[in-house]
Amino acid sequence: MESAVTDTSAATVPVGPKALTFDEVVAVAREGASVRLTDEALEAVAASRAHVEELATRSTPAYGISTGFGALATRHIHEELRARLQVSLVRSHAAGNGPEVEREVVRALMLLRLRTLASGRTGVRPDTARTLAALLNAGITPVVHEYGSLGCSGDLAPLAHVALALIGEGDVRDADGTLVPAAEAMASAGIEPLTLAAKEGLALINGTDGMLGMLVLAMHDLHRLLTTADVAAAMSVEAQLGTDRVFAADLQELRPHPGQASSAANLRVLLADSPIMASHRGADCTRVQDAYSLRCAPQVNGAARDTLSHAELVASRELASAIDNPVVLPDGRVESNGNFHGAPVAYVLDFLAIPIADVASMAERRTDRMLDVARSHGLPAFLADDPGVDSGHMIAQYTQAAIVSELKRLAVPASVDSIPSSAMQEDHVSMGWNAARKLRRSVDGLTRVVAIEILTSARALDMRSPLRPGPATGAVVSALRTRVPGPGPDRFLAPEIEAAVELVRDGSLVAAAESVTGPLS
Repeated sequence: MESAVTDTSAATVPVGPKALTFDEVVAVAREGASVRLTDEALEAVAASRAHVEELATRSTPAYGISTGFGALATRHIHEELRARLQVSLVRSHAAGNGPEVEREVVRALMLLRLRTLASGRTGVRPDTARTLAALLNAGITPVVHEYGSLGCSGDLAPLAHVALALIGEGDVRDADGTLVPAAEAMASAGIEPLTLAAKEGLALINGTDGMLGMLVLAMHDLHRLLTTADVAAAMSVEAQLGTDRVFAADLQELRPHPGQASSAANLRVLLADSPIMASHRGADCTRVQDAYSLRCAPQVNGAARDTLSHAELVASRELASAIDNPVVLPDGRVESNGNFHGAPVAYVLDFLAIPIADVASMAERRTDRMLDVARSHGLPAFLADDPGVDSGHMIAQYTQAAIVSELKRLAVPASVDSIPSSAMQEDHVSMGWNAARKLRRSVDGLTRVVAIEILTSARALDMRSPLRPGPATGAVVSALRTRVPGPGPDRFLAPEIEAAVELVRDGSLVAAAESVTGPLS
């Protein structure tokens, strides 16, 4: 279980009818920023609640207010049973199972549901929105489980576990990460549990917030990770005595994809002023064309960047949405709709897993070339200190290959696998939550693959001595050497791989390169 301690230095994020930014979501979910409901939000929430309370007095059935849910929507619920209806909904839908979902995911989910409540389109009371905000600010994180969402009618089970905590039931992690009953944690924080009123249980659980939160977190990580992939590619090109002529701007402009241009620009500045590159530029160089894994790095890494840009467009639209069913319109109408369907988010969650697998696959191929004495252009077999006695990085590549194989499986889309539910009322679902869960594993896998490539290319660059790498790639090697020693006889390799993973994940290696190049794309 990751640490649950909040970062009290983080800024407060205002939550209102307007869309949140990606950075605001990350700040609340990962950095422990607090939230503040705006006056505009509270006014919008109060106005929509008035419409719901007026509708609840009518004899005409209104879905989710005076009827059952899903396939049970045909039953009219008498007024004296409607509070029980909302509580029963939350309790029955809090049916998740499996391991706990990460704290940052649950906080993202809570924030995004709060934003939809603040839109004034759900019909909850202001106190309901305030209570959800109070849980976030107290660092109380409901226990949400891996399994339970089909990504349609929203992330029902995950959101229901959050709603269960709001009524003082179920388990939560407090600000210290300790597992405690929700009622106990709320009492310690001075938060009064909710008594749900008409429509509120439904409004708390009917959104795409879990899958969207995981998308935003993955996009945030991929920005840095794709830049790191360019750093790794540059180091491998340099270590394998490749050519940088193929990265020239005029060649890249012949195929004007923006991601490709950015990636190639990164490679140019990363390889600038490299003594290793200069050592084989003469007329006697026979290296006319490098292997695809070296030559085509901007095309693959760049296509991944463009896929990420598309995902950001979809996510920005989703962050401006009000996902609920039924929804309260400004004129007072309460209308059923299908906006809870997770397809738009599910598709891009699946889409991102494809370039992740491909970027990792290309990185593994570059690593393998450095270890093969027949293709590494003068490097010792497996970069071993004494080949035969030592195995060098032979098994590091095995680890890479195992991860890449897993990433290829994770690239199989979840969103094509609809399983009908609720007695065929919900006969087509998005499986967006599943797509989001596997994307998180994909991002982690790419982090590890890129780290092993950098670990290996740094060793190869050291073995090119007395030739030295360029200033930027050399700075990356130096940053790695603060945690991992240089070449020598075989050592316990797993901790060194993990140290490289941490340096990739926290951005230290990109920062080292940028200390020479300035900001990379």
